[in-house]
Amino acid sequence: MSGACPACAGVPLPQDFDDGTNATAPKLQYSLPDIHCAACIGKIERGLSGINGVSAVRVNLSLKRLSVSGTMDPTRIEGALRDLGFDAYPLDLEELNTARDTVGRGLLTRMAVAGFAMMNVMLLSIAVWSGATDATRDLFHLISAMIALPVVAYSAQPFFQNAWTALRVGRLNMDVPISLAILLAAGMSLFETLNGGDHAYFDAALSLTFFLLIGRFMDHRTRSAARSAAKELTALEVQTAQRVSDGTTHTVPVSTLAIGDVITVPTGARVPVDGTLISDHALMDRSFLTGESAAVNVAQDAMLQAGEINVAAPLTLRATAVGDDTTLRRMASMVELAENSRNKYTALADRAAQIYAPAVHLLALTAFIGWVIYDGDIRHALNVAIAVLIITCPCALGLAVPAVSTAAISRLFSLGYLVKHATALERLAEITRVVFDKTGTLSTPSVTLPTPFSGEERAVAKALAQASHHPLSRAVVKAVGDISAAPIENIVETAGQGIEGTLDGEKVALGRGAWLGADFDDLGLRIGSATPRQLGASEAPREGIQAALKNLTQPCEIVTGDAQEPAQRFAAELGLPVRADVRPDAKLAYLNELAREGELVLMVGDGLNDTAALAAAHASIAPATALDASRSASDVVILKESFEDIPLLLRIAKLTRRLSQENFAIAALYNAIAIPIALAGYATPLAAALAMSASSITVLLNAQRIRFSK
Repeated sequence: MSGACPACAGVPLPQDFDDGTNATAPKLQYSLPDIHCAACIGKIERGLSGINGVSAVRVNLSLKRLSVSGTMDPTRIEGALRDLGFDAYPLDLEELNTARDTVGRGLLTRMAVAGFAMMNVMLLSIAVWSGATDATRDLFHLISAMIALPVVAYSAQPFFQNAWTALRVGRLNMDVPISLAILLAAGMSLFETLNGGDHAYFDAALSLTFFLLIGRFMDHRTRSAARSAAKELTALEVQTAQRVSDGTTHTVPVSTLAIGDVITVPTGARVPVDGTLISDHALMDRSFLTGESAAVNVAQDAMLQAGEINVAAPLTLRATAVGDDTTLRRMASMVELAENSRNKYTALADRAAQIYAPAVHLLALTAFIGWVIYDGDIRHALNVAIAVLIITCPCALGLAVPAVSTAAISRLFSLGYLVKHATALERLAEITRVVFDKTGTLSTPSVTLPTPFSGEERAVAKALAQASHHPLSRAVVKAVGDISAAPIENIVETAGQGIEGTLDGEKVALGRGAWLGADFDDLGLRIGSATPRQLGASEAPREGIQAALKNLTQPCEIVTGDAQEPAQRFAAELGLPVRADVRPDAKLAYLNELAREGELVLMVGDGLNDTAALAAAHASIAPATALDASRSASDVVILKESFEDIPLLLRIAKLTRRLSQENFAIAALYNAIAIPIALAGYATPLAAALAMSASSITVLLNAQRIRFSK
């Protein structure tokens, strides 16, 4: 699989890219796992724009997704992409269920409204602080109420809704004291205004809402923008199949297939359901499902699984499992279960809230009862209780983790790491073991061209290689570089041997040396009657992996679906223990076994066979070249080719946890100083709001240290 280039992270996406989120979504979308830079985008868009019926072509590099608009034959699009040297996998737009980030937009809008209202009410409050009395003071308070009350009702809804959800099931969360403080500050201010009181605290209610919304928005931004990996897996399923009935082939929806149906699978297509092979033999690419780096020869009556790619001649199979019983659908179910398990992880802030929320309510209630007993003035006692609630309001606690996480995520992005999950850094800081997949993760197929290798030979090799789905063919396309393919005709692929065609009346072929008539069995190229040229084929370690392994302090191992011999050979080169021939369900079971033994595993993988393991691991990383489903299941996506900075990623995660704990300590120190003052009745709700704001700013400034730490 092609590697990502360093320019990827900085390539701007087309502003008018339509990702299928609106009513005018493109008619066709494809996953393109092999694209890696701006040159790929230009090549695809230029190559497809000339096809009859295509009105628009857009490639999204970050999603590795192609959108095509117009009235055209999908097979022509897929054929053109193969000619350009790219694998393409149709995506079902309904299954993707893409949605805009309405939550983030809503939080940002509420934050803007609260900030604008807060500034205006503070301007009105200046007049009151300057000595306005009687009717003038009451008028300013009324105007403040008219601004503040609707804004609080609108902007604080996220806290009110979450608090109500918790209270309905008899729980307390951080939003319960937040909501109570906002409501009491606004309600008491309205009471004072209507009764001609000297003080109103609408600015306190608004500043409280504004700063808390900052924390909520920052927390939201650290969460994954990607969709569920299970949805991505379902979207990758084949949507139509060629069913044979009464000697005639009909294109039908996969959902209508039944056990026993006879189905044909064209060359280069994916198997739509599980079944037994009727044809004499077939050559299958199982790399996405099993991690095997080489295509596999299978004989008649062999079991085929949904998702495998037929890389040789068209084949026929008889369905044995359809719908939810297919291998691909069962894998999607495993991923969904693993994702749900990960979501049960309790974040540091949530653990603090379980203790903090009840204590805050008890403290405010104690203050109210104590002052009623002391002076009998319920109005004053209520003001003191509100001040206690505001001054202990977990604004700094709410910002403690999101502020540090946002700063850390920004720094990691500049290093080429995209953090996708809200609690990813907390979990990465706890890692005790690292498990690597091999094919496509630690290793990349590599082809070395002989010297000299002429332009004609490059053009012929590219034309033959890009007509095949074999992993080595993709490596050949990469090795020959950006050169126009020769106009080869009558291309035919021989299962397990190679591919041949005709150029200017001469036979040309790319494949095994023995098949070409050479005295070597490595990959070779033959043009006409000339002596075959040997091309060196191997698996090369990914850039930077030796440096990463040297600096990782956790035990590391390889768990792969590849065969024993190549897996052992590659593992010996890196000096790592290895488990080979491990299928997706066994890989998931092994990670679960490690978890039961107390290991907190970091899984690094890229293929469909790794998706469930990536979702189940304590934390997970996928390279940018990974399949959509694998990137969605992972916590971190590496946007560059090199793995050298993985140890740095783990160190930044540990620093993030330490700074978060420091922020909690700052919030605790602030409370230790401010709470006695509030309990003694020396802090008005406004002074409490200002103190709360000061603690929030301190937490934000402390979080920025992660940007400059070495």
